[in-house]
Formats: sequence, structure tokens, C-alpha cells
Amino acid sequence: MTGAEAAQVVLRLDRITKTFGKLVANDAVSLSLHRGEVIALLGENGAGKTTLMNILFGQYTADSGAVEVFGRALPPGNPRAALDAGVGMVHQHFTLADNMTVLENVTLGTVPLWQPRLDRGAVRAEITKLADDFRLAVDPDARVGSLTVGERQRVEILKALYREARILILDEPTAVLTPQETDDLFATLRKAVALGLSIVFISHKLHEVMDISDRVVILRHGRLVGEMATRDTDRHALATAMVGAEVSAPKVVPAAPGAALLRLGDVSTPDQGNAPGLKSVSLDLRAGQITGLAGVSGNGQAALADLIGGLCAPQSGQLDLDGANVAQWSPRTAVQSGIARIPEDRHKTGTIADFNLTENAILESYHTAPMSKHGWMNWPRAEAATQEIIARYDVRCPGPEARIRLLSGGNMQKLILGRVLEAAPRIILANQPVRGLDIGAVNYVHSQLLAARARGAAVLLISEDLDEIMALSDVIHVISEGRLSPEFARGSMAPADLGVWMAGHGFDEGMAHAS
Repeated sequence: MTGAEAAQVVLRLDRITKTFGKLVANDAVSLSLHRGEVIALLGENGAGKTTLMNILFGQYTADSGAVEVFGRALPPGNPRAALDAGVGMVHQHFTLADNMTVLENVTLGTVPLWQPRLDRGAVRAEITKLADDFRLAVDPDARVGSLTVGERQRVEILKALYREARILILDEPTAVLTPQETDDLFATLRKAVALGLSIVFISHKLHEVMDISDRVVILRHGRLVGEMATRDTDRHALATAMVGAEVSAPKVVPAAPGAALLRLGDVSTPDQGNAPGLKSVSLDLRAGQITGLAGVSGNGQAALADLIGGLCAPQSGQLDLDGANVAQWSPRTAVQSGIARIPEDRHKTGTIADFNLTENAILESYHTAPMSKHGWMNWPRAEAATQEIIARYDVRCPGPEARIRLLSGGNMQKLILGRVLEAAPRIILANQPVRGLDIGAVNYVHSQLLAARARGAAVLLISEDLDEIMALSDVIHVISEGRLSPEFARGSMAPADLGVWMAGHGFDEGMAHAS
């Protein structure tokens, strides 16, 4: 790229303002993007990042302000115009049809109605060439439903490149990726940028921002509060600018664990398609202890979470609560036993999109006092409890009557966390509890999990973030292909040691030694 090309402004947002009722999502935000540049767009959950990008992509219409792409005004509220102008967007939650192939997903919407036939051979060759050029290895004929999360991410990027995107918006692109998949994604992005692609990168992972971006733009409460070259800042300064105050992680003190509240003894569960079930897993969840579960995505974490949440029962082995065997296991039994869950997927299993915040906040407590009596709902009490969650967990929203689908992913997560932690459960299943949260919210959630531990709760922390596992857990297990490692005490294993187990290499030797 020549100096003139690098200096070319490919995108300009001019004083964009957007409100939702009383909530000001964007307040006169202006920014520009140059050819071959990566801008990191940072901010707390609800700061207005995704709203701003949805305005650029035409999915929302700004109340005021203008968008200019390659020197031309972009008509508002028109995604087709954005696509035609060379803007592509990879959403935080993928927009793919699971029952269709990669080729069909990539070409969906690109063939005019008067051209019903698709030259599949030519398209397959073009997709294969793009995949080779940009290191996006994926089979064009594979069903999307059979792909891993990382492979689906590649399909989303291929969709944008196939449509000849010259500006790419990536909304939390690494939220569900493993570290290796993140490295592969960044290699792809660097190659694309070298060829002139311009990228807006939205993320809460500050080490990734420092690694991939050229410039950082920071929003707070919908307003632009900072803009700087990445080389002139550091992670601490970025965190402070995002939150508007000093940010520090909670201090973890040694635990004094009590009795096992839940015990699995040689439990196995069936495989679910390509996802492995549990293979003779034994696990104790003790009062006053955080048990961390590390592992590469898709190695049995979902099976263990489903089992503890009551969504499946042991195929063999034994499940005990408070030392007594449980013969009939179901979600109702789990809830009645004091098990609260923070599910991995806040959209599919954590919330009901068309319910409002109050209805979502009481999903697992509506049948109990004081929420209901003799079958009659106490809606004023339910709304008051929701208001408390909104205030305590800083849920950025128009109010408890708003549909939860209107919230950002991070604010949905905050409501779920409040719903779980305010109930003071005996056992907490925390599955990816801080996925998509900003640094301030992460620290708050971690402090609440530690407070629950101090109250005597047993916490199972499932996370693909090894730093999170090692920072919070009193004991750590690794899961690989449905097998569970021995228990490792806090501080006894280095990340590289856990990595060996995560890759499956420690099991045969380690288990034999343990026995």
C-alpha cells in the first residue's frame, strides 16, 4: 500500500445520535477510518458500540448525523446500500442457516430473482480461492450445523469477502473462540489489512486490542471520550478510560471448603451428535469452593453443564446431593435443590427474546414466594426485584418493561447474573459467566462469585479463558473428549501444564499415575 492509499479516508461518521426512548445510545459521535487501518471500538456494555455499527450497516436509522463511505453519503436504514458500498459486518451472534451448506450461506441473497440458477462450480472455486488466500479453511459443501464455532466465524468472514467488502465490522469476533482460533483469525485479518481492507474491531479483550489495532476509539454512555494511537497507550489506561475510574481485579483469599454439596461418581452420558458426552466422570462440588473447569470448546463442557442443570440424567454412574443419591433428575429438581445456572448461550437458553426484563428476571422464581401466592403473580414485587437487579448490576436498558432482545449481549448477561446471584443459591453453575462483558463488569461478577463462595455456595466455573480459571478457582479440572482430569490445587499448575491436559496428552499417563 502506498502512503496515499493509507491516507485515504474510507469511512466517516459525522455526529451520529440515536435514542431509544429515554436511553441515549449514541450522542453526537464522529469518527473516521482509513484504508488498511484497524480501529478498535471500546466501551462498557451499553456504551453504544453495537448501535453505532448497526447504524453504519443500515440496520438502525440515526436520529441525526450522517454516514459517508468512500466519499459518498450512505442512505440511512438500508443494509443493501451498505453492502453495495463495500461494508460487511460479522455480528457477535452469527447469522447463519444451520441446515444449509457453507456455499449456500455465503451466496444467500447474492443471486437476483431473475437468475434462479447458480453456477455452483464457479462459486465453489471462488470460495475455495478466498479461503486459501485469507487462511479461512472450511469445506464449501459442509453443513453449517456441523461446523465448530471457529469454522462458523470463518464462514461469516467469507460471506463478507465474497460480497467484496472493503470495510469489515467485527463485533466481539473472539468472544467464543479458543486462543488458537483467535491466533488464526488475527493472521487472516493482518493479511486482509495488508491488501487494503479496513476494519472496525469491537472487543472487551484489551490484550487483543493492543495486538491487532492501529488506533483506539472509546465510547462511554454513548459519547466519544477518547481517541488515540494504540502504540501510545496500554491496557491499564484503556480500562480506566472505558470505565472512567481506576479498575482493579478482586483479591482472592484462600478458601476453607466444606462438605460436597453435589457429587458425581463415574457418571457417563450419551454423545450428542459430534459433541462428546461424559466418560466416567467423578467430581465433587464443595461448599465454599470455586471449582474451575478448563478445556478447549466442545470437549464435554456442555454435557457436564446440562447434567448439573438437570437437562439430562446420568446414563450410568451416580449423582448425589448432600450425600443422598438422586434417582429422578430434572430441571425442576435442580432448581428446587438450590442449583442456579448461568448458561453458556444467553440467547437460546438464558433468556426469552420477546419477554421483557421483569419476565426474564423471574423465569426460575415466578412460582415461589414472594413472587407468587396461590398461583397469582405479584407483579409489583417482581418489577421491584428487577429494578434492584438493573441498579446493582448496571444493566443499561430503557426500563424493566423493555423487551430483552433490545439489549446488548453484555447487558443481557448482566440481567442473567443478577437473576442467579440475587437468589443466593447453594450451587452455582457459571458457564462462561463473563463472556462479552467489559472489564469493570468482569471484575464485579468475579467479586460476586467470590462473595457467593464466602457465603458457602459451591461454584462450578466453566470458562475457555485460562486466565480467568487460574485467577478465581480454588481447584481446577481439565476436560478433554468427555474425560475429566484429576483435581489440581490452585497454583500447582502453570498454564503450559494445563495446556498439555487440554490437548488430551496428560490423560493416559496422568490418570495411570493418579490411580
